[in-house]
Amino acid sequence: MAIEGSSEQTREPRIRLGMVGGGAGAFIGAVHRIAARIDDQFDLVAGALSSSPEKAAASGRDLGLDPARTYASYRDMAIREAKLKNGIEAVSIVTPNHVHYDAAKEFLGRGIHVICDKPLTSNLADAKKLKKVADESGALFILTHNYTGYPMTRQAREMIANGELGDIRIVQAEYPQDWLIEQSGQKQAAWRTDPSQSGAGGSTGDIGTHAYNLASFVTGLELDSLAADLDSFVEGRRLDDNAHVLLRFKARGSEKPAKGMLWCSQVAPGHENGLKLRVYGTKGGIEWTQADPNYLWYTPFGEQKRLITRNGAGSGAAAARVSRIPSGHPEGYLEAFATIYTEAARAINAAKKGVAVDPAVIYPTVDDGVKGVAFVEACVASSKRNGAWVKV
Repeated sequence: MAIEGSSEQTREPRIRLGMVGGGAGAFIGAVHRIAARIDDQFDLVAGALSSSPEKAAASGRDLGLDPARTYASYRDMAIREAKLKNGIEAVSIVTPNHVHYDAAKEFLGRGIHVICDKPLTSNLADAKKLKKVADESGALFILTHNYTGYPMTRQAREMIANGELGDIRIVQAEYPQDWLIEQSGQKQAAWRTDPSQSGAGGSTGDIGTHAYNLASFVTGLELDSLAADLDSFVEGRRLDDNAHVLLRFKARGSEKPAKGMLWCSQVAPGHENGLKLRVYGTKGGIEWTQADPNYLWYTPFGEQKRLITRNGAGSGAAAARVSRIPSGHPEGYLEAFATIYTEAARAINAAKKGVAVDPAVIYPTVDDGVKGVAFVEACVASSKRNGAWVKV
């Protein structure tokens, strides 16, 4: 915002943020808090940090929150904060999946913007209902598919949109991990493998949705149908820990529809967090690996393979816009997460002023969330039918 009579610029006030979940021992809550502060766009001022009132209060003290704004339930927080003159403007929901719908509904109904961890909900019926609530609320809904925040995934998206790969033919996404190779009493493992909290998908919901969302984000393609083979390799596990999925995308114009493959696994020894995307078109191909995120490999057909770096030759405006750190210095997971929060802040500030948001602002929405949950349920349905093709 420009200061009248001066060429100096003043920053927007920090957005007052609340958090549901993310108390002591919760990995993703700390990630969200760091991401919200990296670009200095948010102040965490309230929280319902645990379903246990005692743990919620203790977590609030640890974070330096006013005890009067540390709540025993998200409903109490939504009701009171909506009435406060300086109540929260946005809320981060970082709970297990089955809580997302009810919590988000409480805040959206009071005009409070929602920043929600993925997947959107634990089932498709709730996802569709939540979309309706979000659409009717007038509040913004941001889904934290953080891999869309990396500069080089945005570089890849820009290149494909500009036609540099030609018509897209093949999309390959994979996301292997090895941390659920055996049964564990660890908190993070327990809820992710419990269908009452996670939903119908195990690895498909936890990491398969990331791979699917990234493929869609980068290519701009819409999924038409899939054929999935899901496994629960660990004895006694009730949800899938490995999935192989064939993908058929919708045709665009006169071009033939693209085909794809997606593999996600949490029982693949040697893979810590192996998200990778490869896209091939009539004019060339690209490859991006999350473990080495500042680089994008690009091969024009018939030419040598080229390395595009985050701040180097070949990278464009889409990558530069979300880069913070000088060339040669790593920029990774937390910064990509921060990109989603900063895009959310830009959209929230535009909404506060009643103006249109800059078209360059990109973040996953409730619509992306519905597609993610539909992907999971289609995978489960296909696998139950011995890998039959299922419309998404």
